[in-house]
Amino acid sequence: MTFEPGPGDLVEDTVVKKIGKVMGFVGPYVQLRPVGGGTEWDAEPGRLRPVTVGEALSAGVSVANARSRGEPA
Repeated sequence: MTFEPGPGDLVEDTVVKKIGKVMGFVGPYVQLRPVGGGTEWDAEPGRLRPVTVGEALSAGVSVANARSRGEPA
């Protein structure tokens, strides 16, 4: 079975090792945005995997911690 993400899903781009939120689809690519916001990037659907609840929470906590230290997320 092939994983087909939908808008709003959190996924990991296994090539760049980043978790992103699915923002949309353009041609053959899935557009992802970092959890804390920022510049979107295009990913091939075959290199995406769903993240666990724990991974999603960890990504959100990392962003919150960075912001509390005054760092960009």
